[in-house]
Amino acid sequence: MKEGATNKPDAQSTKVLSFGQFRLVASERLLLKEGVPVELSARPLDILIVLTARPSEVVSKKDLLAQVWPDTTVEEGSLRFHMARLRKALGDGVGDARYIVTAPGRGYSFVAPLTRSSAPSTDDRDHTNLVRASLPRSVIRIIGRADEIFLMSKELTEERFVTIVGAGGIGKTTVAIAVGHNLAAGFDDAVVFIDVGTISKSDLVAASLASILGLVVEADDALSGVVAFLRKRRMLLILDTCEHQLEMAAVVASTIFAAAPQIQILATSREPLSADGEHVRRLDALACPPDDPKLTLAAAGTFPAAALFLERVVAAGASPSLSDADAATIAAICRKLDGIPLAIELAAARVDAFGLSQTAALLDQHLSLQWPGRRTASQRQRSLQATLDWSYALLSRQERLILRRLAVFVGYFTIEAAVEVATGTPVDQRGLLSAIDSLVGKSMVAAEPFGGMKRYRLLDTTRAYVLDLEIDDAGLSEVAARHAEYHRRWLSQFNSAWPNFSTVSDRAHILAGLGNVRAALDWSFGSEGDTRTGIQLASAAAPVFLAVSLLTECRNWCERALQSLDSATRGGQEEMWLRVAWGMSLMLTQANSDEAGESLDRSLAIAEKNGDSALQLRLIAPLHMFHLRSGNFNAALNLAQRGAALSELVQDQEVRGIAHFLLGMSLHFAGNLSGARAELELAVLRLPQSRRMRTINLGFEGENLAGAGLARTLWLQGHADQAAELARRTVKEAARYEHPVIVSISLMWAMSVFHWLGDLGAAEEVTQRFVEHADCYSLGPQRASGRGMQGMLALSRGNVEEAVEHLQNCLDALRAARYEFLSTSFCLSLSQGLAASNRFVEALALINDTIRRVELKGNLFYMSELLRVKGVFLQSMPHPDGGSAETCFMRSLELSRRQGARSWELRAAMDLAKLLTARGQPENALSLLQPIFGWFKEGLDAPDLLSAKRLLAPLHGEETRETTVRPRQSL
Repeated sequence: MKEGATNKPDAQSTKVLSFGQFRLVASERLLLKEGVPVELSARPLDILIVLTARPSEVVSKKDLLAQVWPDTTVEEGSLRFHMARLRKALGDGVGDARYIVTAPGRGYSFVAPLTRSSAPSTDDRDHTNLVRASLPRSVIRIIGRADEIFLMSKELTEERFVTIVGAGGIGKTTVAIAVGHNLAAGFDDAVVFIDVGTISKSDLVAASLASILGLVVEADDALSGVVAFLRKRRMLLILDTCEHQLEMAAVVASTIFAAAPQIQILATSREPLSADGEHVRRLDALACPPDDPKLTLAAAGTFPAAALFLERVVAAGASPSLSDADAATIAAICRKLDGIPLAIELAAARVDAFGLSQTAALLDQHLSLQWPGRRTASQRQRSLQATLDWSYALLSRQERLILRRLAVFVGYFTIEAAVEVATGTPVDQRGLLSAIDSLVGKSMVAAEPFGGMKRYRLLDTTRAYVLDLEIDDAGLSEVAARHAEYHRRWLSQFNSAWPNFSTVSDRAHILAGLGNVRAALDWSFGSEGDTRTGIQLASAAAPVFLAVSLLTECRNWCERALQSLDSATRGGQEEMWLRVAWGMSLMLTQANSDEAGESLDRSLAIAEKNGDSALQLRLIAPLHMFHLRSGNFNAALNLAQRGAALSELVQDQEVRGIAHFLLGMSLHFAGNLSGARAELELAVLRLPQSRRMRTINLGFEGENLAGAGLARTLWLQGHADQAAELARRTVKEAARYEHPVIVSISLMWAMSVFHWLGDLGAAEEVTQRFVEHADCYSLGPQRASGRGMQGMLALSRGNVEEAVEHLQNCLDALRAARYEFLSTSFCLSLSQGLAASNRFVEALALINDTIRRVELKGNLFYMSELLRVKGVFLQSMPHPDGGSAETCFMRSLELSRRQGARSWELRAAMDLAKLLTARGQPENALSLLQPIFGWFKEGLDAPDLLSAKRLLAPLHGEETRETTVRPRQSL
């Protein structure tokens, strides 16, 4: 077992088990109920995985204890406790639900019918998880909207872009969510829901959408990245509550509609978006009973407005002892409220306290009041406003105070958050909980189940109403401060390591909370806020903004906070986190600028003063990435060596694995192949193999990347078959890492192995995947690198003109971005393309310049090949310079031997042997080449070894024969 691994019950690694309302993906340790993740702790989930692996079979208590607690001795009481928690989460025994039965004295058996299906392919996993995480659950019973839901589902399928328009409280969101669930199966569950109402600034609409899709958009233009990602996908996109960011929502929707023909868009707004392609569907009020004195209760209940009123009356706890005599009153209330669902719910919630007649009387009195300044509003909007006025007026003083304090939250909040933020003079915790319970009952606060708990929110209409009120509460500033402090602590839980929100579920949860973080930051840096709190909050938020790829927002908030530092805060932990996050966001959005490097240097300097070795290593990683991207391999090596020294002081095996990875890759580029191999093998051993691993610097470490680097090293050392096998495994496993940068680098490094092996089919396949991936995720430098990789392949196939064009364009783009990570290999290929075009002067100038840069900045493992290729140029020129060519070959041979680069050594030996043979020195050529060729024990059908064999044949006096290359193993 690898160090750091844990024993887990056997998981059906590629299976989805469905039973009742649940789906279990054991390999991902994910339990879903109607598409929504169930919050279940580790032990109950382990029990479920074991039982479902052996359905209808009694699993003994001994077996369960051994598999769920493999390294611990526990009593049966622990098993019973966690079994009870599992049964509660499943609703086992509630109604007709039966999942687990107890076999007295023996054990337990899973008895529910199971359906097995294959898990989604790795390429589609993120795609198919979208509905699970971002689409809220649908209301169990939606009254009076069946026709609208059906018609909108049909129209959306036909027209692709529909906006549901209606007054506040009319039920637009409820209908949109129901349409999403209605159509989800047709999209293979690929439904994305984004609440635009929680987004505070227009430029965050596209960025938030990009984040929930898992995109790392390395530029300020998030929308172009979203469009590139969606262009070839089939998906339903729901933009809810667009009136808050109407103009930008229209831009986003119309751009996606035009560019992504398989995307369907459903928006909700109080007014049309007026966007290209939009079809507007107005959501009318619920039909109300007529003014008929003979109306019966049963007849009234056939009208949706009255049916909703009656249902909510019962749900609020009122006695359902209503008669036909009450039908006219109910009908009158519904008509007065214009059939607006929210207004009807608010009124129904009062019946328990006041009775039906008194509720009608109070409502009648209130709706007759004059409304200064609101006479131009539509009747329905005025009815809702009046109903809110009336409902608010009937609240107790404490309930009003609590409602106003809860309005500080953007979107959902937990009861824990409410207690932390809204408690304070004159409201204690007991009073707060009582008030929230009452506000839920009166439909002023909405509550919904969330895993094993509940979460709450003020409806958008109610929150806007409350925030508009003039309330005499001197404590509101303290509430805002507590709100900011609560969310600073919430964010701080992620800062034990750079977070990796690799799944849509992770991102959806975090994005929902970031609405509150933005509100807190706005307050903190505002005129009535507290700058010190803002600095702390921004430093806690920055790594999370990075992790969900809100790069521009991260950059802006960090800059705001850094400008606010004073003598008391400068040089502390806050500046350290702000500097590293600002430097990384600059690097990823505005190239590898000096500002970015200086900021990352500053963060590391602060960490060094702190003396925490693990912390310093965490901050070395992003700076190491900066120097690699900038092509400064010597600086990266120095940092990696510092990290290796620090890792000796760290106990965390994962952190030590990262140090091995950084040093292994730096030694690889430095040409120290034996050292690189040792470090990379340790990295593969110690780094976690789950895509839920921590990612310290946005994708430049990990077991998969270490494996890709190891494959390159193995080829250079002459182990071609091992390198090919590891490269194939790298390509296969890359997709399970849902971080786009990890996938792109894995593919890029695997391609280099296939290219060196001469397996052009595999190299072309990987290159195509790389290019599509870079385009899909708008990875700027990688897109340019893709053109370079295509150029290298074109050169290998003899398409010289195409190769030169691709490579020149690639290098121009990379230099503009100051991204020099791959420049050496691309310059090497370009020089070969120029020489093949008989442009020897340009080819020699380029190869000499590349050699100078390698000597200056590192990447020495290419030096042997650069020298060899230069020798080939000198020998192939119209006026050959055999002496200089021989010198280049000898230097290449000597360097490759020092580095242990057997594959480079073979190439240099072949070219030198050709030169010696041409000079009439076949014995010298044979004595040079034969021992090197004889060393190779694998990869004997690779082009380089076949060429060496053909070259050796006449030197042995044998006849040269054509050798057929056996087909390479498919990816």
